[in-house]
Amino acid sequence: MTTRTSIRATLLFTVGSSFIATPALANADVQRDYLPSEIVVSADREGYAESDGSTATKTPTPLIDVPQSVTMITADQIEDQGVTQLGNALRFVPGISLETGEGHRDEVFIRGQETTADFYIDGLRDDAQYYRSLYNVERVEVLKGANALIFGRGAGGGAINRVSKTANTMDMFGSLGASVDTFGAYSLTGDVNTPIADGAGLRINATYEDFNNHRDFYDGRFIGFTPTLTIEAGPDTTFTASYTYDDDERVTDRGVPSLNGLPLMGYEETFFGDPDYNFSDVAVHIARARVEHEFSSAISFNASLQYADYDKFYANLVPSSGTTATTFRMGGYESGTKRTNLIGQANMVGTFETGGIGHTLLVGAEFTSGDTDSVRNQARFNNGTDTSITLPLAEVITPPAFTLTPQRASTSDLTTVSFYLQEQMDFGIVQLIAGLRYDEFDLSSTDLISGFSASRKDDRVSPRLGLVVKPQEEISIYASWSESFLPGSGDQFTVLSTSSATLEPETFENIEAGIKWSIHPELFLTAAIFRLTRDNTQAPDPLNPGFVIQAGESQVDGFEIGLAGELVDNLNVSLGYAYLDGEITQTTTAAVAGTTLQQVPEHHITAWARYDVSDRFGFGAGLVHQSDQFASMSNNVVLPAYTRVDAALYFDVNEDFSLQLNVENLFDETYFPSAHGDNNIQPAEPINASLGARVRF
Repeated sequence: MTTRTSIRATLLFTVGSSFIATPALANADVQRDYLPSEIVVSADREGYAESDGSTATKTPTPLIDVPQSVTMITADQIEDQGVTQLGNALRFVPGISLETGEGHRDEVFIRGQETTADFYIDGLRDDAQYYRSLYNVERVEVLKGANALIFGRGAGGGAINRVSKTANTMDMFGSLGASVDTFGAYSLTGDVNTPIADGAGLRINATYEDFNNHRDFYDGRFIGFTPTLTIEAGPDTTFTASYTYDDDERVTDRGVPSLNGLPLMGYEETFFGDPDYNFSDVAVHIARARVEHEFSSAISFNASLQYADYDKFYANLVPSSGTTATTFRMGGYESGTKRTNLIGQANMVGTFETGGIGHTLLVGAEFTSGDTDSVRNQARFNNGTDTSITLPLAEVITPPAFTLTPQRASTSDLTTVSFYLQEQMDFGIVQLIAGLRYDEFDLSSTDLISGFSASRKDDRVSPRLGLVVKPQEEISIYASWSESFLPGSGDQFTVLSTSSATLEPETFENIEAGIKWSIHPELFLTAAIFRLTRDNTQAPDPLNPGFVIQAGESQVDGFEIGLAGELVDNLNVSLGYAYLDGEITQTTTAAVAGTTLQQVPEHHITAWARYDVSDRFGFGAGLVHQSDQFASMSNNVVLPAYTRVDAALYFDVNEDFSLQLNVENLFDETYFPSAHGDNNIQPAEPINASLGARVRF
């Protein structure tokens, strides 16, 4: 048992501006919805369909006119499934598989591309490693493919954007909710909105969650608090501001090791760690402000800033390689990170016509600055001589004594400057979208143990091109090409080595063609085929241990189809299927050509449906199926295919009070949905029921 490592960093104050238009494209009748102003809590349901595609273009564009795949998880779907954490909601997005994230963070594979940093709030980057709650979120948007023009570095396989709940200036409304499940976990939520003056409204969202599950010794709690303010300063000007405080404490659970190429069976409840040491603690402060102003019906802007402070520590003993029928190996470490981010984004949009051709022109800039301090200490056994130790397999593991040795400590400073230009041209039946983004990326770091300091500067241009053909207003057929990049330092920018300081950025190219069909206003069908190529992939240098080289290439070919909305009266569905064929196409020292990419199931089926039998009673059902997938690039350990079935019942006692029963893993299947390498494999929860109640006023 050790005391928490103290990490201190200088606070960074933020400024920034963002400009965005509200006039629509020709024949587009939607409002920009980064910070929607008309979100009202009521008994009226909005369903599972969503028409706003503004996040994908930074202009008020209908989703049907966006030339890329986008999956929406609406507020109603989040509530109907009874999920409170982002990771659980993403299980129902085709083409996304979850990484266990070392038991302390959100980490996903989007179209086969692993990321811990491609997360956003209202279009602004939220790249620290932590678990994200949904208590203050109106919807989740998953934008597939390379997205550098809109989001900048990273976003090679896609980006995940959370749209925040905001205050309404006109109405008073609110809700209180509570739920408890069969493991004893429970949650309390509150959402209250009230006008506070003429043209001003305040909204407060808050939650408390207490964690528990089937795993021995697992527990934890989450506290979330978010006030938001909206002020209508005039007919053409709106100001919004918010502050979010999230505090997450939980046991760090690294799952089970593997044996003979499969997850170790019979130990689904066994905790392969030290319940007194395995612990994660993160405190997040995020402040945002935004001003929107319309100059005219053709030109408008907004100005935004975001300041974020992340303070995280986690410690864990973990299972490692070398498991036999009677023993396993254990290692361990602890790590802490302190990060402050400044983000300012500027966009200006103008709409006009020339010769009967409609134009929507976006001119934008983004400025970011971040400071990161991090440390990592390694556990050593046998009086400090060994980094791992062999222990007997048992239902309850008894960890041995260990000491801690400093392994890494670093400080880094990151500054980026970006400018972008995008044109959307509407010829009537044909629409064209084209744009370029220039990113200047400047990173410097110091290894506090060795004293080695390094810096690197990357300049990159990322293009985007899309063609949309609309034979009917309700149908669009599109083709698109886009690129993105990731600096050789990776996506968390903790420290540069002598080799990573000189590596070329990794590149991502996405080629996609698809169709979108608004079958009726509340039902939306999408389908797409794509090829995503990743180049300049890093691998260990066999001639220089501790160094990396770049010679790798991988490719993912895929097909996706989704249907969301009201299929028939009173039946809302969210259905999806993804086929992914991902492999290494150029041999490196880490993997030979033909190696299957890690945690990329060939087949992924997602389904959720709710049917309302009457105005007061309804039921729901869901299904997630993933085919076999490899736990890592070694292709030595397989996560077997699984099918999970969920169910739900809904009962409105009256207009203001409702009850909800959700059952996950209805048929009590044993499966392993995620991993972090070959020997940190997460067993899924067995059958679990949750009963919730909600009062609206």
